[in-house]
Amino acid sequence: MRPIRPSRPAPRGRSARRRSAPLLSAVGLVAALALTATACGPSEDDAAGTPTNAATDPSGATGGSADGKITIPDDLKDRLKEHGIDLDKWKGGEWKNWNKDDWLREAEDFVNPIIAGLWDPDRMKEAEKPPKQPVANDISGDAGVTDPVPARLPARAAKAPYHSTAPEAGRLLFDSPEGSMACSATVVKDPQRPGRSNLVWTAGHCVHAGAKGGWFRNIAFVPSYNDQAKPVSKTTAREQVAPYGVWWAKAALTSDQWIAQGGPTGGAGAPYDFAVLSVTPEGAGGKSLEETVGSALAVEFNAPAVSQIAQVQATGYPAAPPFDGERMFQCADTPGRLAIKPAQPTMYRIGCTMTAGSSGGGWVAQGADGKPALVSNTSIGPVSAGWLAGPRLGAEAKAIYDRAGKK
Repeated sequence: MRPIRPSRPAPRGRSARRRSAPLLSAVGLVAALALTATACGPSEDDAAGTPTNAATDPSGATGGSADGKITIPDDLKDRLKEHGIDLDKWKGGEWKNWNKDDWLREAEDFVNPIIAGLWDPDRMKEAEKPPKQPVANDISGDAGVTDPVPARLPARAAKAPYHSTAPEAGRLLFDSPEGSMACSATVVKDPQRPGRSNLVWTAGHCVHAGAKGGWFRNIAFVPSYNDQAKPVSKTTAREQVAPYGVWWAKAALTSDQWIAQGGPTGGAGAPYDFAVLSVTPEGAGGKSLEETVGSALAVEFNAPAVSQIAQVQATGYPAAPPFDGERMFQCADTPGRLAIKPAQPTMYRIGCTMTAGSSGGGWVAQGADGKPALVSNTSIGPVSAGWLAGPRLGAEAKAIYDRAGKK
């Protein structure tokens, strides 16, 4: 069993860094800098450019000069220097350096400056890598309550345009030590900004590698990716694959359990494999993400037991064969239970043939108010792609969700 989005363990981060006291959630603060770049394909990934917008520190304070050049607050400069990060070099391609000194691991280490134009259609299409190391079809040492393996349920293609079918869904793009990769994600409501949410829900392993790695880089969300379900090639216009723009992660939050225990096959962190992103548009614009796509899902943190859920629908962009990552698919099934360890929350499990790339995609069921709500996200599944499992969202998930709205 593995996280559906393919990944490999990367070198451990700096062991000498101090660790903060355990928290219910781990928060990644980001230097939100808008940087222009030469749009390059995977074979010449220069990402060179010059700063264009004012810097924003994590508290929301901005800096700038009369000539429009970036002025970075001194405290933020000091934080970045602690990691040896020179933002001019970073935007010029240094982000591709994944040695142990640059593999940022701790919660406060997340850095994701905007590099405008980096995610062009060619690079988005390249982010479709299938798993390189197949693993077993089961988690060893299962205990607790686990229902029989669900029947294999073929994923069905979502009806285009996707904005009419599932306007909250989209594709999450990022860079890992193994190259450009992709997950799926969902626009969710922000109670602190009613009707104007900039929050995106996905899997923890789509933003952080877990116990033996750190934060991924160049994390960006593309709502209604390839909305018309047309073929994508190097000549495809960006507006086709990103009709509602590209939204970069300003802050990333995932669980302490995932950071401490997560791994390429899920591991003990699988029941806590969720994450929330606070995003900002790559280009200029005053509208929020929710206003831009016209919808956002509520999140149900007290989801009922499986016996009380008639059906759950999972949505994603599977990329490993027989899929190509260019189209949205869905599975609707009555969930069962999957227990990794007796002391941990039981996960939901459904029959579904979606593969790598569908990780992080939202699971939607009827909420307590009778309206559709996000109750889980795709986390793990067998190599044979016969079923998927997702975490049941509880106190830990709500803690990072509440904090995300304050970023």
